[in-house]
Amino acid sequence: MGEGHAEKAGAADESRADLQKFGVALRRTIGEMNRLVHGFAVTQGLHPTDIHALSFVLDNPDTATPGLIREHLGLTSGAVTACLDRLEKAGHIRRSRADGDRRVVRIHYVPGARSVARAYFMPLAQAADRARGRFTEDELGVVLRYFDALNDELAELRVPRR
Repeated sequence: MGEGHAEKAGAADESRADLQKFGVALRRTIGEMNRLVHGFAVTQGLHPTDIHALSFVLDNPDTATPGLIREHLGLTSGAVTACLDRLEKAGHIRRSRADGDRRVVRIHYVPGARSVARAYFMPLAQAADRARGRFTEDELGVVLRYFDALNDELAELRVPRR
């Protein structure tokens, strides 16, 4: 085996190891986030999927509809209805009809309910801020670009409906 081939093989092994380390770090982060989401769901008498729906509403305040939530979470229409019923009963959301087309239902995050979520997730926000403080603005720009690119890629993946 020539030197060039050995160097390429070593670089490929290193690249695979870096990819594996990256995958482990991502899984760990997702696991920690899921642990926090599940904890919040338990405190609110909700299902973790309900919290994911609530996050979608929070991130899409003017456009959230049952159909978009169904598509985003890969749920059936019935599962979305049950999820929204639980969230509404717990006081986290309200539904309204669109003025221009009464058939369109909009989902709104109830302003008072935000304080409950903020209080629960404050340690997460503080931890994220402490971690962010370890990086330069340029490094954070790269991290944000990566997350944007990863989220764009993940958005293209379709999950089977439950």
